[in-house]
Amino acid sequence: MYSWISAHPQTFVTALQNHLWLSAASLAAVLLIALPGGLALTRHRSWAQPAIGLANILRTVPSLALLVLMLPVLGTGFLPSVVALTLYGLPALLLNTYTGVSEVDADIVDAARGQGLSDAQLLRRIEIPLALPVIFAGIRTAAVQIVSAATLAAFIGGGGLGELITSGMANFNFPQLIAGAVAVAGLAFATEITFAGLERLTTQQMRTKRT
Repeated sequence: MYSWISAHPQTFVTALQNHLWLSAASLAAVLLIALPGGLALTRHRSWAQPAIGLANILRTVPSLALLVLMLPVLGTGFLPSVVALTLYGLPALLLNTYTGVSEVDADIVDAARGQGLSDAQLLRRIEIPLALPVIFAGIRTAAVQIVSAATLAAFIGGGGLGELITSGMANFNFPQLIAGAVAVAGLAFATEITFAGLERLTTQQMRTKRT
């Protein structure tokens, strides 16, 4: 593995960069859609049930099937890969955002309303801070799912570390195959550790503010 990477450093770095771009763009899209979407559902409960049902359906679709479904709609390349990965990561954050805010203690919410807080102030000052650990858990889950599933983007021309794996398998080049597989596993592990640390830090800060 190391000998293959040292012999093809540019190929490895390019695949790693593409993988990071794919994952970062997809996670950014998930944050932009799922966070406001989940918060909006807490204010429009009649929409919550169908939206949660749709999110649960998305969770059951295998990541490779989601990527392949993009082929007739958007073709191949970076964009359809990002769209598919966004759909794949969306349910975790949407559901956690909705659940986290919905499960804030009703007595705390009533007390805040009694003090004259508007709906926006209630959301910003009370509900989001209290729900932040649950929301961060959703972000962590979505990030790890996206980094892992981005490996399959190679099947629709999205690039990334998956190209090393598919190419290694096709050419029986096992050092290349192992280099891609180990890099993906390491990236997913690093993502899990990083977001778990952020989640723990956020929870500690929340506890400090409340004491």
